[in-house]
Amino acid sequence: MLKINNLCKSFKNNDVLKNINYTFKTGTIYCIQGKNGSGKTVFLKSICGLTKATSGTIEYDGKVLNKDFSILPSLGVIIETPLFWKDKTGLETLEFLTSIKGNVKKEQCIEALNKVGLGDVKNVRIRKYSLGMKQRLAIAQAIVEKPKILLLDEPTNSLDLDGVEIFQKIMIEEKARGTIILIVSHVMDDIEEICDKKLSLFNGTFKEIN
Repeated sequence: MLKINNLCKSFKNNDVLKNINYTFKTGTIYCIQGKNGSGKTVFLKSICGLTKATSGTIEYDGKVLNKDFSILPSLGVIIETPLFWKDKTGLETLEFLTSIKGNVKKEQCIEALNKVGLGDVKNVRIRKYSLGMKQRLAIAQAIVEKPKILLLDEPTNSLDLDGVEIFQKIMIEEKARGTIILIVSHVMDDIEEICDKKLSLFNGTFKEIN
């Protein structure tokens, strides 16, 4: 499980996150909504180690982020607008990203691209990809290593109806695999039907939505 203990994050005199306490469990899809500027992205960045909390702790399986490890050990992430190398193909991009850990074969990269509907354009350079295709590639890179935690910031941005349906199907598959899934959005229409738990981030704190 992923446990958030008294998490606070401030920028100068602005308290963005205020004493957040929550436990995220395996095999569950959590949908976090909130207005622009409410701290949703800051919250995800705190969990994945891109920004350090002002106070509080983030625990995963009993170990503490920034103490026992600098980044969660099994993590798939989309944060803000995805950027990729324009002269690489979709397949080359996944092969390069997965080469960092070296635990994924080429066939698994192709499988991830097929899942998001990019199998036919896997050898096309990204400069020719539309915004929706780039967003699909971002989803592919998040799931390709079969992570235990998924942190997804506005993952349905630029997706057409078919892309949204593919995303929903993938999330249900990831949930069945036992993944902890946190989806952040300011618009819930695309993700509401797959949510197990709905949370609202308002004034720096969480509130569960029935």
